[in-house]
Amino acid sequence: MVFTVLCILLVFFALIALSIGHYSYDPRDVLRTLWETISPGDLSDPAMGMVLFNIRIPRVAAAVLVGAALSLSGAVYQGVFKNPLVSPDLLGVSSGACVGAAAAVLLGLGMVQQQVLAFAFGIIAVTISVTIPKLIRNNTNLMLVLAGIITSGFMSSVLGVMKFVADEETELSAIVFWQMGSLTTVDGIDVVAVSPIAIICVVVLIALAWRLNILSFGEVEAKTLGVNVKLMRGIIIACASCLTASTVCISGTVGWVGLVIPHLSRLLVGSDHRRSLPTALLLGGVFMLVIDTLARTLTSSDIPLSILTGLIGAPFYAWLLYRQRQANLL
Repeated sequence: MVFTVLCILLVFFALIALSIGHYSYDPRDVLRTLWETISPGDLSDPAMGMVLFNIRIPRVAAAVLVGAALSLSGAVYQGVFKNPLVSPDLLGVSSGACVGAAAAVLLGLGMVQQQVLAFAFGIIAVTISVTIPKLIRNNTNLMLVLAGIITSGFMSSVLGVMKFVADEETELSAIVFWQMGSLTTVDGIDVVAVSPIAIICVVVLIALAWRLNILSFGEVEAKTLGVNVKLMRGIIIACASCLTASTVCISGTVGWVGLVIPHLSRLLVGSDHRRSLPTALLLGGVFMLVIDTLARTLTSSDIPLSILTGLIGAPFYAWLLYRQRQANLL
């Protein structure tokens, strides 16, 4: 029932997002234009078709992709590390992506190169976080978390140096705006470029949901049940990190989504990852679609996504914690 309702909500809000904006259309006209596109013949309103297929459909697809990816990654990280306070940027992927994007801005590179560098530095940051426990021969979850904190702190310092030397009029504002997250410049090519990596990672993570249930019991119990903990944890973390990096590189840093949505997913369907992961996937897509629609329609200019996710996500997260406390008392 929850899964069906979320699918309906996703389609509904996608239609609303396609219909409203600086040029608003009747949802029935939008549906008619979409139908005319797949049927033979010319469009009755070519201008609407241009707006839909060049601007709004790519942005709606990007919003759903980013929200779903961050929510699924957050749910996976919280399951692997058995910590409800964990978010997708735990191992420094977001900090590394910020450094890559800032480097592209300082070098005067284009948007495509900026996205490539953001993805590459995000993966480099995760690689550093995973390598540190191996160098000191301590592969526990706690050491991996500490390594992520070390990497994030280092990347944040590097980013601070870049901001210090950036030109205040142009480069600094571009770096700060990217850090706050936005889908303003996303087009169809960006969505197509990151979709294969994202889809592969989503399929792998959903397929390993039952293994994630076993890992949530603890390393000793998982080994007793015959699970190769090191290999399985490595595959899950690698897929979740690639999923986060592939979406962050087109949207910038978007906070709270990967932290709040997994909690709401578990509240709706329970802690079984076979149900909570698909639910988090859909719920994150719906949430980010609503946030992005508000970001581009509330004012004449786009509001950075992290502002709205923080304004909505922080109070909602506090309410979830209060609700959970009341349930424990009962």
